[in-house]
Amino acid sequence: MNKSTRILLDKLLRHLILIMVGIFFALPLVWMVSTSLKSNRQIFVFPPQWIPKPVIWRNYPDVFDYAPFLLYFKNTMIIEVACILGTLLSSSLVAYGFSRLNAPGKDFLFILMLSTMMLPYQVWMIPLYVLFTKIGWVNTFYPLTIPAFFGNALYIFLLRQFFLTIPKELEDAARLDGCSYFRIYWQIMLPLTKPALATVVIFTFMGVWNDFLGPLLYLQEPEKYTLAIGLQVFLTQHGADWGLLMAASTMIVLPVIVTFFFTQKQFIQGIVLTGLKG
Repeated sequence: MNKSTRILLDKLLRHLILIMVGIFFALPLVWMVSTSLKSNRQIFVFPPQWIPKPVIWRNYPDVFDYAPFLLYFKNTMIIEVACILGTLLSSSLVAYGFSRLNAPGKDFLFILMLSTMMLPYQVWMIPLYVLFTKIGWVNTFYPLTIPAFFGNALYIFLLRQFFLTIPKELEDAARLDGCSYFRIYWQIMLPLTKPALATVVIFTFMGVWNDFLGPLLYLQEPEKYTLAIGLQVFLTQHGADWGLLMAASTMIVLPVIVTFFFTQKQFIQGIVLTGLKG
């Protein structure tokens, strides 16, 4: 067997393994979509039917008759937009300071910030809840959005690593032209970090979209529920109707899949480039 044939077989084997793994991980999603198009009688048929016959399309519009998912979607998007804007502004600004500014104790502060990543949310969940209760923020969107404007340790680290890959000559040239630090950050550094910013946006979007514990703690009125809480309420009230439940789950999961599908190039590029320089 010559070298070219061996390389071709190696590539075919790797692609075959990846396809098999991909199919394995896609099966739950395919089953969820298939179940969302079935009646309850079809769902419990054995052996299982992957292709529903007939297709029950009415499960999707019927979901909105049982729960105000459009209201839940609106609440979720309000939190999404606020968190994405707050995270991008605060994390990128702090990351720029850690990567470019010289200040005493900067390295110690950076290590201290990274150490906060080792604290799970459950550790500071109760003190944070007590704080927000005392200032009257419970049952509002403030506890779910305002903290985003104070930075995120993981995103600060990712953006700092990306800022370090940008040549300092660009910054020096801008400073000779009279640019301030903030103007360099806003007009030079940020436009060059779009892949990393896209990565932060994707992570933030998925984190907020899937967040269940935060809204469960702070939101008390049904009119303020997010999609994650709304789906749980729907499960409690209509859990026996699996077709409707899977239809609601499919509609909630779909935006995350579409977002990742259209931004996967920027996502992968951002992750790769953040590790080029330490």
